[in-house]
Amino acid sequence: MEVPAEQSEKESSALPAAAALPSESQPTPATLVQITVLKAQDLKTIKSDVSITLVRAEYNGVILGDSSKTDVLPNGTANYNFTTSFVCSPSGPNSLDDVAQKPVLLTVIEVSQKEKRQKEKAVPLGQAVVDLLPLLQGQCSFKVSAPLYAVPTSPLESLHPEAKKEFPLLFKNGILKLAGEKEPLPRPKKWPLANIMAPGALSIPNSFIVGGPYEDEDGELNKREDREFRIQAESMKRIIWDMERRCYLDSAAVVTLQKRIAECWYWPVEVCRMSVASSSKGKTSKADKGDEDKQIFFHGVAYVNMVPLLCPGVKQIRGAFRVFPYQDSEVFEKTKSQHSVFRDLRRQFSLTKEGLWTPEISTSLSRAVPNKTQKEDKEKITKDKDSNRRMSNVPKTQLSDATGEAESVTYCLDGQQYIEAGTFLVMEIKLDKALVPKRLREELTRRVKQMIPPRPPLPPRTAGAKKAVEDYHNHVTSIAVAILSEYHDLFGKRLPDQGAIDHQTLEEQKRQLNFELNSSGKYFAFKEQLKYAVVKIVREKYLKTTAFETQEQFQAFLSELYVYLVDQMHVALNQLLSEEAASPAPVSHTTEEQLQLFAREAEFSKDYKLASLYHQQRLAQDQCNIQYWLDYGAFCLLLEETTKAQECFQQALSLDPHHIQSLLLCGIVAVMLQHYEEAEIFFEDACCLEPSSIVAWTLSGLFYELQNNNIQAEMAFREAKKLLQAQLAKERSIPEAAEGEGGEKHVSAGCVRSPSPGPEECLREGLPDGSAERVPEVVEPALSRKLPEEEATAPETAPKVPSPVSGLSQPPCTVFMKAVEFLMKVNAIQFVHRALAHELLSLQGGPSCAYYLALAQTYLLKEDLSKCEECLCEAVRIDYMNPNVWAQKGHLCYLKRDFGEAKECYERTISFVEDAADMHFVYLRLGSIYLEEKEYGRAKHTYLLACKNSASCLTWLGVGIACYRLEELVEAEDALSEANALNNTNAEVWGYLSLICLQGGRQLEAEQCYKYAVKLALRNDALLREIRAAQQRFGFGNPAF
Repeated sequence: MEVPAEQSEKESSALPAAAALPSESQPTPATLVQITVLKAQDLKTIKSDVSITLVRAEYNGVILGDSSKTDVLPNGTANYNFTTSFVCSPSGPNSLDDVAQKPVLLTVIEVSQKEKRQKEKAVPLGQAVVDLLPLLQGQCSFKVSAPLYAVPTSPLESLHPEAKKEFPLLFKNGILKLAGEKEPLPRPKKWPLANIMAPGALSIPNSFIVGGPYEDEDGELNKREDREFRIQAESMKRIIWDMERRCYLDSAAVVTLQKRIAECWYWPVEVCRMSVASSSKGKTSKADKGDEDKQIFFHGVAYVNMVPLLCPGVKQIRGAFRVFPYQDSEVFEKTKSQHSVFRDLRRQFSLTKEGLWTPEISTSLSRAVPNKTQKEDKEKITKDKDSNRRMSNVPKTQLSDATGEAESVTYCLDGQQYIEAGTFLVMEIKLDKALVPKRLREELTRRVKQMIPPRPPLPPRTAGAKKAVEDYHNHVTSIAVAILSEYHDLFGKRLPDQGAIDHQTLEEQKRQLNFELNSSGKYFAFKEQLKYAVVKIVREKYLKTTAFETQEQFQAFLSELYVYLVDQMHVALNQLLSEEAASPAPVSHTTEEQLQLFAREAEFSKDYKLASLYHQQRLAQDQCNIQYWLDYGAFCLLLEETTKAQECFQQALSLDPHHIQSLLLCGIVAVMLQHYEEAEIFFEDACCLEPSSIVAWTLSGLFYELQNNNIQAEMAFREAKKLLQAQLAKERSIPEAAEGEGGEKHVSAGCVRSPSPGPEECLREGLPDGSAERVPEVVEPALSRKLPEEEATAPETAPKVPSPVSGLSQPPCTVFMKAVEFLMKVNAIQFVHRALAHELLSLQGGPSCAYYLALAQTYLLKEDLSKCEECLCEAVRIDYMNPNVWAQKGHLCYLKRDFGEAKECYERTISFVEDAADMHFVYLRLGSIYLEEKEYGRAKHTYLLACKNSASCLTWLGVGIACYRLEELVEAEDALSEANALNNTNAEVWGYLSLICLQGGRQLEAEQCYKYAVKLALRNDALLREIRAAQQRFGFGNPAF
């Protein structure tokens, strides 16, 4: 059927209410909605001998009118051109809320020919529905071809429905599905109307239930171990609604909805069983009247967490929610709802069949719908009973007819069956517009660029000490060439075969040349030319820009400067007169990886000045490398130089505004500097650019919690946990496929409910504010909600024969430990403690080994050795076979100078099959202990292992010392040469090279090595005494002798 619909105002033409909403101070005018039915096609397919028909339009239980009788053409077409209308007004009876949820019902009626003394008969042929929702979405008119569904044969009187009052968000007449039947996906949603006779007309056009992965749902029973239970529940006895109920929310209703959700996070959705009295009994008996005062049978309630709707950009909640017995005290505690909706509406339920029970469902969402006198915004709330309030393994007594015995069942016992059966409700709440708008990605990027504009590469610096010296050389060379040219002009060129000039002649030529230069003014010009070059050297080389305090300081500086200028003049003249240019300085072959390792070694030994030098060298090699800036910023955080760290992170972000790690680190330092508005932009932009980042969502949650924004924090934590659950499921899919069905059955063995499962276990697992089944739920210490994150790594997925360190190679199994892993690498200790606090609350059965290990590392950085020791003792107790624990304990004992215990810990660490996280420092410290205890063979072996993994100056130095003590001088010199090639500023390397040269009788080399060792300030007093003793013994090696 072709049906155009349009609306106009009575007084003047204007946009519909959905397109031009009035302000709060102006009343909403009444609007006339016109419906025109053009024609019906293919009527012959419904009834082949149909000849005369008319169409009847109904809306909101009221018949709008009938068209004139129309002949049906041979091709089955009937042209009606019938127009009718109704008034939409806030004062009723047809409000905007009715337009949102109720369609226009069109019934095609066959009119039979009149016979003598008989009335004309009218029989319904088919029905069609027209959804008016487009009028609320800004359209002034639209045209639709609505399918016409056949109506079973019935008298016309059934077309006159009794006036029925719709209760807000009340779903009735659920359909019982037997075991073995399964609903297809996608399938259409249905209108929540009772006056539609054609079953096909119940379907809402272009509105379908599509389902989706359980892991992506928002409610409960969305873990991997619940999957088989959910699948089985869909093929057991269950109740299906598949209905969609719409509500129109004006601006006042939106504000009320936001306020109510903020006040109470969990909202009740009630479900019950109502017995139907026989219609043949006539008047209500006294017994029936007395039944009205009894408790509602099988009264259950599901708790829906509405908080996600207050998060920016969230428009939908969909998931499974466990059903619990309805108890007034518990419902009030969780939802602040003081009474049941069913008790208020019990007498108004419309029941249709005798001797059957009718499942009902209702929710107090209706409390958020205020009067609609002021229309300023439009929202759509959809309840999708997607397959779906499932009553899995419902006892037969629940599905049987209402009997006297069932009526005598007490209130608590019948509700308890919901827990025993594992009953859950699948529902969806959907908004047309988010309650809280989300900032667009473009806006976030613009804000970040405003705070940190992209910086172009800095131009090469033209000034500097090196450039000043080069300029001086160039001027000296230029002046020398000019003076030589002047000499040739005065005395001519002298060939080499003419012999040498005697001293007296040279002095005379010199005197004449000086006279010529002075008299011509060239000498003054040369001096002026050199003056600017000398000034640059003073400023750039000696950094002298202010006046001297005393004359003595000035004279001393002039003497030093004169010597330097003369030396550099000789260098320039030698280069000019030399036949070949001097060879350039050798290029450093130190790689970026080596510099990074050297910096970490310096940090580990607390030589922060040297570590800073290595970080700066990395940046000097490539200032456009983001990772170099991030590493330097993390080093600054270790030194608690937050402002300097912020500069580094912002420099990295300026190189790439879309770099997630840079955004997160900028947000972290912004929090440390109490720049909370900037921090929110950084975290939000990171989540927007990389919505699959578990760390980004977790850090965002920690930030919002710091701001006391519990709603945003919960949303972020839920998203992070959902992503982690999906990631773990993906990682396990391959090994599980190899294991076969046996392992799959084992997964769900504890989840499949028998007809009589243990109710206490179901209750324990199903409580909404402490649910072990709700991975996406936030861990909020203030609310004492516990979420066992270790469930993400279910025991059934572990290897059948775990290795002693099977837990080591696995990534962190909670979102908070993933965040801790990231934060520890960047030394963001403040956020580490917040993440560990959540980890402590989220774990059932006590903290994990990873928790204690991370906490011990934070105490070790603060040098709180006693607390670090306590944490490591707990970690050893929990996981005795973890090499990381023993490595950390070894470091603790080493810092306490308990070298014996440290040696045992390190040896245990390297004895494991799998290495600890960072074996480099284990090798270094264990090797140094061996050297102290004069176990030189073990020391050599240990340091060689370190060289094999990650060679550095310190590892080769250790090899060289061990070989020297073993009197393997050739190998010692080779190892020390390798160390010197990696770092020629290590004084100990030069000191041991000096000892080797003394042993080999190489006097010159011994003296040179000794001079470098002294010049680099050798701090090892024992080594220095050994060198001087060897010099005394051999009689050389010290230039001071």
